[in-house]
Amino acid sequence: MEDAPTPTLRIRPGGPADAPAILAMLDSAVAWMNARGNTEQWGTIPYSQRPQGPARVEQYTTHHTPYIAELDGTPVGALVLHTGPSPDLPIPPAPEPERYVRLLVTDRRHAGQGIGAALLAHAAEETRRAGVHLLRVDCWAGGGGALVAFYQRNGFTPATPFQSGPTGTWPGRLLTRRLP
Repeated sequence: MEDAPTPTLRIRPGGPADAPAILAMLDSAVAWMNARGNTEQWGTIPYSQRPQGPARVEQYTTHHTPYIAELDGTPVGALVLHTGPSPDLPIPPAPEPERYVRLLVTDRRHAGQGIGAALLAHAAEETRRAGVHLLRVDCWAGGGGALVAFYQRNGFTPATPFQSGPTGTWPGRLLTRRLP
């Protein structure tokens, strides 16, 4: 009996046609977090039903630099790079050129397969290719810091903590990665 072939992960540039797949991944991530009791990180409303959710994803795919991870042609992850942090966050731009991870999401049905790590490695590669030496990301720092630890395992160093959100109580952490 022959073993089934291992699916091949491919990362490609994204675009506006990928918005529905990105929204579906964001919606499934919210449901997955909520099922585990995490209602603080991304709330309880599916991203596609938020007043600015679809418009934000459209902007990610038209005014930023999106990348899509695919397993045998099926989107299973998305990463969005930009030249700086979101103006909605209390994070100043870096004093040097940078690339900033504005979004990283994976299809939870493929959790644990290294898709997020592969997308972050691709972000580092693209940052180097652009001649830039600083890659930054921010993330939710609650929940025992598991997400911060994920970024640390992927070469980032914790930097400034911050509070965000409508009530200023969402715990965030800025992380940096220097590239040769």
